[in-house]
Amino acid sequence: MNFQNIIKILSGLLGVLGVVFLFRIMGLGDDQIKMDASMGDFSSVTPLISLALIILSIAIVVTLIFSIRNLASDSNKLKKAMIASGLFLLIIAIGYGLSEGIETPMKDGKILSVSGSRWVGTGILSFYMLTFIAFGSMMFSSIKKIIKK
Repeated sequence: MNFQNIIKILSGLLGVLGVVFLFRIMGLGDDQIKMDASMGDFSSVTPLISLALIILSIAIVVTLIFSIRNLASDSNKLKKAMIASGLFLLIIAIGYGLSEGIETPMKDGKILSVSGSRWVGTGILSFYMLTFIAFGSMMFSSIKKIIKK
């Protein structure tokens, strides 16, 4: 039995299991599920959520394995991936250096720490920098195509 047959059988089994869980939830109805949830009983939806998490985990692992295998097979691809990863980490480091941390009270009464606030600022600044870089590269590419014609 080859790898593709195993994947097909596993996909089929997971699909059938998902359909069974879905029909189970549909059979209970919204009102019953809401009433059970209000009492802390999530047993009707937990199997479907667990199945979704298992499928997501399998997809992530398979994607990582094939991506790493593809990168390892070609040194040029590996070099480009390492450069891109390094540049991404550089942007994160610049964002961290430019952000400030302020202890912030939250709505639920808890307090966001200085470190947590700084990481939030890092994420926002990094997002803005990456957006600016993407916009700039699109403009550069468009202008380059116009000039080339």
